[in-house]
Amino acid sequence: MAPEASAPHRRGLVRFVIVELRLNGRTVRDDVEPQRLLLDYLRERHGLTGAKRSCDVQVCGTCTVLVDGLPVSSCCTLVADVKGREVLTIEGFAELPEFDRFERAFVDHAALQCGFCTGGMLLTAKFLIDEGGLTNSEEIRRGLSGNLCRCTGYHAIVEAVAELAGVAS
Repeated sequence: MAPEASAPHRRGLVRFVIVELRLNGRTVRDDVEPQRLLLDYLRERHGLTGAKRSCDVQVCGTCTVLVDGLPVSSCCTLVADVKGREVLTIEGFAELPEFDRFERAFVDHAALQCGFCTGGMLLTAKFLIDEGGLTNSEEIRRGLSGNLCRCTGYHAIVEAVAELAGVAS
């Protein structure tokens, strides 16, 4: 008999819980350690390496994923905390029809260089666009402030998001 969802169980000395969530539009159900971070779960269990480990303290944005449409630092979020929720990674976003216009705007404005921050930037930009209400470049800068980029100087990223939002940069 399979353990009930979220019911703790043991395999040897290690305690596990079962979590079920929607990952990039598909339902997944896995045994995980209660302390397993979402970033490690995505990368190690599902091979989704678009979210990057960098700061481990929620300040750089390279590990950003969307949980129920909101940007979340996967480096500081437990898998158990997203049980029953919708998680969208950059890989899942890339499968959606709307991704093409985001990709085109970032390419057209040279808003990426090394690519380390790009996944988090794109997902945060998606959240900002979906949320609506962007009226100027200052709001875009504020919305992106949790995402660090060491290459571009941000101007090109702000221009790309401004184009996507229909805002003059």
